[in-house]
Amino acid sequence: MGRLCIIALWSLSIYLGLSATSVSAQLRQNYYAGVCPNVESIVRNAVTQKFQQTFVTVPGTLRLFFHDCFVQGCDASVIIQSTSSNQAEKDHPDNLSLAGDGFDTVIKAKAAVDAVPSCRNKVSCADILAMATRDVVALSGGPSYAVELGRLDGLSSTAASVNGKLPQPTFNLNQLNALFAAHGLNQADMIALSGAHTVGFSHCSKFSNRIYNFSRTSSVDPTLNRNYASQLQAMCPTNVDPRIAVNMDPNTPRTFDNVYFKNLQSGQGLFTSDQVLFTDGRSRPTVNAWASDSAAFNRAFVAAMTKLGRVGVKTGSNGNIRRDCAVFN
Repeated sequence: MGRLCIIALWSLSIYLGLSATSVSAQLRQNYYAGVCPNVESIVRNAVTQKFQQTFVTVPGTLRLFFHDCFVQGCDASVIIQSTSSNQAEKDHPDNLSLAGDGFDTVIKAKAAVDAVPSCRNKVSCADILAMATRDVVALSGGPSYAVELGRLDGLSSTAASVNGKLPQPTFNLNQLNALFAAHGLNQADMIALSGAHTVGFSHCSKFSNRIYNFSRTSSVDPTLNRNYASQLQAMCPTNVDPRIAVNMDPNTPRTFDNVYFKNLQSGQGLFTSDQVLFTDGRSRPTVNAWASDSAAFNRAFVAAMTKLGRVGVKTGSNGNIRRDCAVFN
């Protein structure tokens, strides 16, 4: 009996090891070479067209990828629409601020791919989102990089699954590190991915506590640059329209660059979770290094995005290729 137990446990450990390996082995560059060899250029052309219509394509797509991967893995489950019987991920309060242009980018790229007969229903929405994310980074001045492909689309999307899975604007370094570590991402990965705040915008409600009622002793967060705090108060008066949005990077908001880290050095991080990367001595050296070396930041960002893209990948019977990215087959 004892020997059978040992054999069973040994077999289970072999199986778990193989299944973990198979997930990473499934992802590879040129995954679609045999069925849809031009998929990357098809997606890039569709994304470029969308980008030319609106810059919101960039932060919208970037945030969509991040919010997707952190909840049930990179499986395009965030794109699923709610039904009368199921409230999907996209309708969780933490996802309501996702820009419609991000969803639209993936849907248009999917349509372009499926317009090619040999590619039709052969490329997953999850992979299209991963490619589109790489493309918007490059289109806005950031690094281009090889994307690993081979993800399947998820079979589940519930608002409840989002609870506690996404970083909040008020997080400190310990909370940020813990959340990212749960997905195999270290502190450097977290800081690099935070650098995506070099593009995009936020609604006033997400940071109003820092400019109006920070603490009993100070209405304004003392780590905020005073001039920047005054600018934010002017853009976000107390009874501001909740639809009003402010650029995350006040200096180069339409360029993917390392100015985000320079902003942190001068107290111009919009969220507490941004500024803490500089105020906390454990992360400050990384911020300083990337503020002075854009190539080093770009390398770190590519490495972190590649690791992020491997989170929770669906394989085999755990996923499929959706015909419509917003609806389960």
